[in-house]
Amino acid sequence: MIHSHFLLSSVSSLLIMISSASAFAFHDGSKVVRVNHDPSSSSSAVFSSATANPPTTKPKIANSVLELIGNTPLVKLNRVTGPGCVAEIVAKLESSNPANSVKDRIAYSMITEAEKRGDIVPGETILVEPTSGNTGIGLAMVAASKGYDLVLTMPESMSMERRVLLKAFGAKVVLTPASKGMGGAIAKAEDICNSLGGNGFLLQQFNNPDNPKIHRETTGPEIWADTEGKVDFIVGGVGTGGTLTGCGQYLKPLNPLLQIIAVEPEESPVLSGGTPGPHKIQGIGAGFIPGNCDTSLVDEVIQVSSTDAIDMARKLATQEGLFCGISSGASVLAAIRVGSRPENKGKRIVCIIPSFGERYLSTALFQNLWDEAQAMTAE
Repeated sequence: MIHSHFLLSSVSSLLIMISSASAFAFHDGSKVVRVNHDPSSSSSAVFSSATANPPTTKPKIANSVLELIGNTPLVKLNRVTGPGCVAEIVAKLESSNPANSVKDRIAYSMITEAEKRGDIVPGETILVEPTSGNTGIGLAMVAASKGYDLVLTMPESMSMERRVLLKAFGAKVVLTPASKGMGGAIAKAEDICNSLGGNGFLLQQFNNPDNPKIHRETTGPEIWADTEGKVDFIVGGVGTGGTLTGCGQYLKPLNPLLQIIAVEPEESPVLSGGTPGPHKIQGIGAGFIPGNCDTSLVDEVIQVSSTDAIDMARKLATQEGLFCGISSGASVLAAIRVGSRPENKGKRIVCIIPSFGERYLSTALFQNLWDEAQAMTAE
């Protein structure tokens, strides 16, 4: 078991400080408890209070689409869990973000924080980023809203829907060989950024501290508030590692018994010490351990095969009415495995649903239905 260690003067004083906060980073002008974490030192964290915005609740009329990011709902799973599951499993629907994935959060954070530092300027800077799809879609939405040109590199194995969505938002898409995985997309993005000279800016989602920062300030606090502090496990796939890292940094001091469960493809078990390999769970299993993945916060790693993840994602649609992607299936299946352990009876597991199913229609997830639909004839 891997455990995190925090430099805290007093756990009790920390809990008092946090419980007195009326809201979180997405709350105009109110107190926030923030973990300032150095990714190069996974064993240390310092807590401070600060103010931040935008608001935690979505406005009735938003000033821009960016104000609609976050504050995603939780929903209990009822039918896919099966009779052997003795824990309550609750899904956090990050698919409810405006561009339909958890990556909307980090897209907003990386661009907005870079603006605050003066690193980028709308209309002048060309943003560049490697992506497996969802981060790129989020970035394309934010870039369009703010007025940036965006160049994205992506493995050719990612779904056709993702390519079309990126282009629909106005982004330029450059495909890289599938055999090179995300490493190939990263190398290409670096080459493109270098060729742009001072006009290019590489956002670097895998190492950018503004990635886990937004989950520390929004996703984690949302889970704590919506569960009223009753959460025993967080389960999620690891793409950049930002979601689990940020949530863990916020939630573990509040509940030292909380366990963070990381999910990775069985075919590419890098977090478990194995070798990278091809798989069909788009968005997780990059083939390396990202800089934003603080493994000291991870209590357990669960491997899920592509076939099993696809099967569960299909069941979520037909048995729960939840239309989501392949990595969502992996997350839910891992949560069910944890929830089926006798010692976890009565506990609550929150699993992350990263993205909406519509961008997977042409993939192995729904290819059979695609073929059936194409073969249909009028009666």
